[in-house]
Amino acid sequence: MESNNRYDEEYEVQYEAHWKKLQQALEHEKIEEFRDEFLDMHPYDQAKFFMEQEKAYRMQIYTYLSPEELGDVMENVDLEDTTFIVAEMDPRMSSMMLSEMSADNAVDILNELDKDQVASLLTIMDKEAADEIKQLLHYEEKTAGSIMTTEFVSTYKHYTADQTMKLLKEEAPDAETIYYLYVVDEEKRLVGVLSLRDLIVASEETLVEEMMNEKIVAVSVAKDQEEVAQMIRDYDFLAVPVVDFQDHLLGIITVDDILDVMEEEASEDYSRLAGVTEATRHADSALVTARKRLPWLVILLFLGMFTASLIGRFEQTLEQVAVLAIFIPLIAGMAGNTGTQALAVAVRGLATGDYGKQGKTKLILREAVTGLITGAVCGIVITLVIYLWKGDIFLGLLVGISILATLIVATLAGSLVPIIMDRFNIDPAVASGPFITTINDIISILIYFGMATAFMGLLT
Repeated sequence: MESNNRYDEEYEVQYEAHWKKLQQALEHEKIEEFRDEFLDMHPYDQAKFFMEQEKAYRMQIYTYLSPEELGDVMENVDLEDTTFIVAEMDPRMSSMMLSEMSADNAVDILNELDKDQVASLLTIMDKEAADEIKQLLHYEEKTAGSIMTTEFVSTYKHYTADQTMKLLKEEAPDAETIYYLYVVDEEKRLVGVLSLRDLIVASEETLVEEMMNEKIVAVSVAKDQEEVAQMIRDYDFLAVPVVDFQDHLLGIITVDDILDVMEEEASEDYSRLAGVTEATRHADSALVTARKRLPWLVILLFLGMFTASLIGRFEQTLEQVAVLAIFIPLIAGMAGNTGTQALAVAVRGLATGDYGKQGKTKLILREAVTGLITGAVCGIVITLVIYLWKGDIFLGLLVGISILATLIVATLAGSLVPIIMDRFNIDPAVASGPFITTINDIISILIYFGMATAFMGLLT
């Protein structure tokens, strides 16, 4: 353990020294020294260094690096930061840089820009690269087509191992991955998959159709990216082919693209669970951030007004037994917390595809029993506490039974709402925490004051 820590400390010291040397080369405009140091770094570290620079130094870096080298840096920059970077670059440099990038990564960046910017960049871009990017841009966002790359190696089933190896050597430098080769027929239909290992160990005269695996797992070009991510996770693929409705091979989706999808989907679900329609970016202004958050807050404001008016309907009950008001935050808070816990479990299970039809039923039953157990325990505890505090067993029983009923209902609501939304093809994450909390507030108030009104005689 000590040796590992010592290695980490030594690495940190070397890393900081390297970083400082690179910064000095940039500040003193030593181009060759900067290039030697910068290009010796891992692309991720290059992107990290680049993003920490002021605009003036970034403008220097644009002139120090080639479009291909800038493309490697850009592929490791957070997608949300690419908008202002492309905007501050010279348009011709931007277009050349995008031409050198993987087509799918270039498309991801262009999807972040305004349509006018995209049109302008495509106009001055290399025609071959522009045509390839346009082909991907017309696919609907968040589908397999929008995240696939057309940079892969395919071969024909009548080729020999020797012919395929020569083809691989020619096309490998521009391919996203070469661990799988995709076998097509004369009409470009996907008929098999060939692993690099099988190709290497085969004799030169062996035909591809004798080596290939005909059990193909492919995805439709229109398939949702989240479903593609689940498939790659389930099958442990490094890449999956993308086909049209006639099984023509259009592209492939690699695991690194899927990692980006999973991060994007997780960020989106988290934002929606927090009651925000879109993820807030750190570069967003206060006005933009407020605009993204306001829709849910306005809806919740009206729901809160409804809750207030609901309490007003029990004004006579409160006047006769004023002590009931003390426990309103307790009842509502417990309902909101329990509902949010059940919601998080349900949304995560639906997002990862862990629940089939039987799994959903099992989830609902489990949450109902969980609500019963937690409600019973909390109800008993609060009954005893109130009795010892206020000396009123009936008040304690009222609050305890209210918590029992509230926790059962709140837990069921937290698990049922996202499942119902999923049934109607609505993203279950929109059943956000604030929404569930407010709904459970209303339910808990109804239960609490309904019981208090019904048993008023015992309380007074």
